[in-house]
Amino acid sequence: MTQQHSAETAQAARPAPLAPATVPEAVTSAAAERPDWWRDAVIYQVYPRSFADSDGDGMGDLEGIRTRLPYLRDLGVDAVWLSPFYASPQADAGYDVADYRAVDPMFGNLLDADALIRDAHELGLRVIVDIVPNHSSDQHEWFKRALAEGPGSALRERYHFRPGKGKHGELPPNDWESIFGGPAWTRVTEPDGRPGEWYLHLFAPEQPDFDWDHPAVADEFRSILRFWLDMGVDGFRIDVAHGLVKAPGLPDLGSHDQVKLLGNDVMPFFDQEGVHAIYRQWRTVLDEYAGHRIFVAEAWTPTIERTAHYVRPDELHQAFNFQYLSTHWDAAELREVIDRTLDAMRPVGAPATWVLSNHDVTRHTTRFGNPPGLGTQLRLPGDRALGLRRARAATLLMLALPGSAYVYQGEELGLPDVTDLPDEVRQDPAYFRGAGQDGFRDGCRVPIPWTRTGSSYGFGEGGSWLPQPSDWAELSVEAQNGAPGSTLELYRTALAVRRARPDLGAGDAVEWLDAPEGVLAFRRGDFVCVANTTGEPVKVPAYGRVLLATGEVSVTGEQAEVPADTTVWWTRA
Repeated sequence: MTQQHSAETAQAARPAPLAPATVPEAVTSAAAERPDWWRDAVIYQVYPRSFADSDGDGMGDLEGIRTRLPYLRDLGVDAVWLSPFYASPQADAGYDVADYRAVDPMFGNLLDADALIRDAHELGLRVIVDIVPNHSSDQHEWFKRALAEGPGSALRERYHFRPGKGKHGELPPNDWESIFGGPAWTRVTEPDGRPGEWYLHLFAPEQPDFDWDHPAVADEFRSILRFWLDMGVDGFRIDVAHGLVKAPGLPDLGSHDQVKLLGNDVMPFFDQEGVHAIYRQWRTVLDEYAGHRIFVAEAWTPTIERTAHYVRPDELHQAFNFQYLSTHWDAAELREVIDRTLDAMRPVGAPATWVLSNHDVTRHTTRFGNPPGLGTQLRLPGDRALGLRRARAATLLMLALPGSAYVYQGEELGLPDVTDLPDEVRQDPAYFRGAGQDGFRDGCRVPIPWTRTGSSYGFGEGGSWLPQPSDWAELSVEAQNGAPGSTLELYRTALAVRRARPDLGAGDAVEWLDAPEGVLAFRRGDFVCVANTTGEPVKVPAYGRVLLATGEVSVTGEQAEVPADTTVWWTRA
């Protein structure tokens, strides 16, 4: 990988950027103890099966994560968010939970989880775990008993079991479609062998939806929260936080291709008002515990304003900003979503969040290398050099905004999405169903490279569960560690600067500055961020001393030339 736009060359004849090693220890420890640490935290998402494999079985695990925690501390993040590691048949990569109080053997055991949490805390890192309350696995004990006991079982009341329509009940109870494609209902075979009732699953058939109107469901999840809080976790990322409550009567939608409506309309199965009462109850549980613990919502809503409903003072702390993630690399579009986000969060007193990639979307290095308008799941490699250049610039822009930022594992290495995986190795359940999501999530889940050599570039000694590209050696941590201008060193430096400067991440507003078309410029105290989203160099005022840049910035007197697709951090101090 050629690093043409390095932090080092961007600062020729200028003081070197602040390096992680120069950040005083007191800054780190003070940040860790702040009660409002989460308001400007940088949180790193670990996808356990793809981060580090300690036992050579080709699958990442908790012990592997634990051994790599010093890397995350040195990277400069504040917290680690772990995607599910619970006992699961893995029909949807662990988002089908069979036992919420057990670790799946493929990842280790509860002692491994305890050791990971303890080590993270000793390193000054907080730990956030996923919780999946919308649905369980079909191998969950409740659901297995519901099937075995037949119609009338009290356990069936904890899920959405319904008789079918039609003369013989042969049609689904309503017209809802699964997010993964096909009907959102599956008919069961009753204990006597006859076709029987149907159950609701907004995702895969192996993921039956809970009925949150049943008090046992609410009681169970409050207990689950306490179990993991007692283990010492610092918070929860709530999967499908917008989906727990369904409209009374489960009314027909009356529309086909419903997946295309998601994010545009309030659906009878998403973003219903009843979810907020649940989270107010959860908040009372969390507030029983010391240590400033938090909830983070995965809430796909039609507008940022509706997302703000989830982070009112007595509900959750943060919600993912999917509108920002979906925005093209375009100055006008970015400014609009930034303004709308800050305006929506300000009245409820919640911090904005910013995110560019996660385990469900094509990595932004690849998205930004493709033409706009193709969505967030792509199978096109695009222009890799352009994508990396824009991704680096987008990172500095994101880290300069007020609020909390999320980093998905491997983006600090500039990893592209693996768009050419053979069909026979894919495991995304949406890939194998008809008209649901595109099903190309495997490309962002390929295990990350740690070393230049080895059967899986240091991921583990026994290969990797998804094949890694042959050119990932030079993208590895080993190859980029200490290399001037590498993407890894760009992230380390940016995070060190952000931690050392309180004006970065704090507050709830930016002061926009006049800038050429296609350029974003804003001030925050003594700090100025300039992002050129165009394909040509632009001239802007020299706002002081260059702190960091993703391309080579030329300064002549009071004017500076910023290259195409480049972000610059300035300081007057």
